[in-house]
Amino acid sequence: MSILLTTLNARYTHASLGLRYLLANMGELQEQTRLQEFVIGAKTTEIVERILAHAPRIVGFGIYIWNVEESTKVVAMLKRVAPHVVVVLGGPEVSYESNEQEIVKLADYLITGWGDVTFPKLCGEILNGPKPLMKIHAGVQPPMAEIKLPYSLYTDDDIKNRTIYVEASRGCPFKCEFCLSALDKTAWPFALDNFLAEMESLHARGARLFKFVDRTFNLNIKTSLKIMQFFLDKLEANPDDPVYAHFELVPDHLPDALKEGISKFPHGALQFEIGIQSFNPAVQTLVSRKQDNQKAADNIRWLTDHSNAHMHVDLIAGLPGETVESFAEGFNKLWALNPHEIQFGILKRLRGTPIIRHTQEYGLVFEPYAPYTILANRDIDFPTMQRLVRFARYWDLVANSGRFGHTLPVLLGDDAFGSFMAFSDWLYANTDATHRIALERLVAMVARYLQTRGMAKDAAEALLASDYAGAKPKPVETPAPKRQARRLAA
Repeated sequence: MSILLTTLNARYTHASLGLRYLLANMGELQEQTRLQEFVIGAKTTEIVERILAHAPRIVGFGIYIWNVEESTKVVAMLKRVAPHVVVVLGGPEVSYESNEQEIVKLADYLITGWGDVTFPKLCGEILNGPKPLMKIHAGVQPPMAEIKLPYSLYTDDDIKNRTIYVEASRGCPFKCEFCLSALDKTAWPFALDNFLAEMESLHARGARLFKFVDRTFNLNIKTSLKIMQFFLDKLEANPDDPVYAHFELVPDHLPDALKEGISKFPHGALQFEIGIQSFNPAVQTLVSRKQDNQKAADNIRWLTDHSNAHMHVDLIAGLPGETVESFAEGFNKLWALNPHEIQFGILKRLRGTPIIRHTQEYGLVFEPYAPYTILANRDIDFPTMQRLVRFARYWDLVANSGRFGHTLPVLLGDDAFGSFMAFSDWLYANTDATHRIALERLVAMVARYLQTRGMAKDAAEALLASDYAGAKPKPVETPAPKRQARRLAA
């Protein structure tokens, strides 16, 4: 073996689609290439030891916002103990503003953007000459038909134990300034028949959970319907063998034909991630987000009332021009639409995104290290932003966990945002913790809080018991990192 492809995933269950694309497109070098994934939190020495056990000449690292700090340590140690190993970087985190990044300084080569064509070409030159003179190589974007699909490279173990990420297209036509997809010119589809043939193969091998990373799944309705029909056919052919598909939807584009298709799916078969981000028209205009808020709200309401899809709807706090009051108004509007989950995200400054143009006027202050979370802006000071961060964390533990179905409406009352903010402030003051709160303790704290708001002790305990009758307390898990943009091919 000459080449090792590697990355640090956020969790073991997250299989890297980007690395599998690279491996699928290695051409003559594929037989000399292997793939090995790690998980953030692993010991740096162990990662380096396992990398070197392959005796590679080249190691290609996929670098993302969630793994750049740990990957920097891995590359630094690797270059110390094995300086002869050539390190090539790629991925969205190092594709922009690369000159100032420590990991880029440590590496031998960097590919920015798409790596499907450029990575194997660079490896061939490193191995066989002439040796590349330039350190930074701009990734060449090939015609979509020339990109070999990677789905056969998911192993049987991947299919059994991990999330299977797939994409029917790359890119996005929208220009939301907080997202890396703002830099795309459009969305590029893969040939649909070829893609569905790959999905058929995955299904035949036992894959039942398909997570689409397309930014705009419902942009082309004919394509959307064909993909959905593929899954519907599987469900109808064998109702006792469920298939689950996750799609990201544009919120204000849900024509009748798509509604009709969605309405055919049973419970537990569809999940939609819907990016609202903000209901404030002035903020939307400021960040170049085009969205018909009334249509978006109507579509979410329709999905709630007329479909069996699980809905995961996103809001972002900290956008320029968004005050706490306007965010609260949008939050309450979204809560009234009754989605299954509200993903309360905090703005992050992804490298290369145009959001940075508002820094001076709106006083945007971001954390200097990944994930570059906003710390303050003109309208929200640092202490208030920290309260929002805690709100987001506690919201995941209480609301998005699904564990407090009977209790949550009582806790929130008529003002969801204001009521939960008060609970969040109280919980932090009484626990000084946002992570590693055991479920048993969390239940007790919610009951105690309801009593401070005038509910009788017996009534509070009975309400919580209605959610936890027979439930065995267990630690509350930390949710996976949430990003504002998908990965690039490299």
